[in-house]
Amino acid sequence: MPWFVWLLAAGVLGVAEFFTLTLVFGLLAGAALVAAVVAGVGIGLFGQLVALGAAAAAGLVIVRPVALRHMTQAPLAREGSAALIGGRAEVMQEVTASHGLIKISGEEWSARALDESHVIPVGAVVDVMEIEGATAIVYPRELLP
Repeated sequence: MPWFVWLLAAGVLGVAEFFTLTLVFGLLAGAALVAAVVAGVGIGLFGQLVALGAAAAAGLVIVRPVALRHMTQAPLAREGSAALIGGRAEVMQEVTASHGLIKISGEEWSARALDESHVIPVGAVVDVMEIEGATAIVYPRELLP
């Protein structure tokens, strides 16, 4: 069979995978690509079918179970100070490029402004952009005067 027929089959299987998301059609599309390469090298139909079968079996028996296991795992939970990133905080003491104090999740944290030109007043609401050691790097939620 010509290589472009295998390539067409791989494309059709890839489209089917796009609509079903079962991982089966995608792995079969990969096997069809292997068969296209084998056909392109000049190996006959029997060799192409053996390559297709071997690649499909390897994908469905080895790759698919591993992929499904990874897809069903719970997402990693952020813990500690990393969990504060993206959170809202209230400014307790004016925040500048070098110092300040915020309250986030009921705790007081030292803070610095992300933009060195900002001076964030007491009472402003800020977003925690990153944590460096014991200091939160923050950015104001609303435009400063």
